[in-house]
Amino acid sequence: MNRDTYISLSSLAMDLDRVSIGLYRKSDKMAERFIQEALKRKSEIDSSTVKPYIKDLLERMERDLHSQDRDKKAEDALMYCTLFQNAALAS
Repeated sequence: MNRDTYISLSSLAMDLDRVSIGLYRKSDKMAERFIQEALKRKSEIDSSTVKPYIKDLLERMERDLHSQDRDKKAEDALMYCTLFQNAALAS
């Protein structure tokens, strides 16, 4: 994994953490803002430089962030945050 991918994955993890916090605090505006930031970060990641499971997680993340269930979306955002953070640190 190259440095740019590492930075993008780390930034994505932070954005997802903020999504989770925003949903927990019932701040939909904040959560939506960081969902948009997370999707922008996702587009910065070159999928050819990451392992296949990361590529799958990136695809599922986008779908899960559009869920209507606030609690599920918050839990999913926190899960993806942890997974992407671990992937960045493992590289």
